[in-house]
Amino acid sequence: MKLPAALGDLPQPLYFFDGHCILCSRFVAFCLKRDPEGRLKFASTQSGLGKRVLLALDLADDTFDRTILLLEGDRIYTRSTAALRAVSHLKGPARWLYPLILVSRFLRDPIYDIVARNRIRWFGRLDSCLVPSPQARDRFIDL
Repeated sequence: MKLPAALGDLPQPLYFFDGHCILCSRFVAFCLKRDPEGRLKFASTQSGLGKRVLLALDLADDTFDRTILLLEGDRIYTRSTAALRAVSHLKGPARWLYPLILVSRFLRDPIYDIVARNRIRWFGRLDSCLVPSPQARDRFIDL
């Protein structure tokens, strides 16, 4: 999907995640640890920015219950593609996951969907959104 001009002012790559989901928050922590140069930026789907993005993309309010988003360049990536493209920005062995992008979305996204549907039941939910450490705070947009 193309990035609309209304979102062109956002830092990139920008990864939107569910700040209440333990699995999602752990993935963000995983990325923070493996991105020492601070290339990836993050925003919770519950933030004002998350709502702005939904509005700009004309997406349903419950979109973030089913997917994550990665804004990168002039594109918006969702589901397994967003997660794999996020991994491509990391250092070390974590980058070795990126070649999974060569597997068809037809195969990847149904697996992503199963995890997305069950993530709260399997991993749990936080009472409040992830609060970044002071060292990582500048990597989070619209806290």
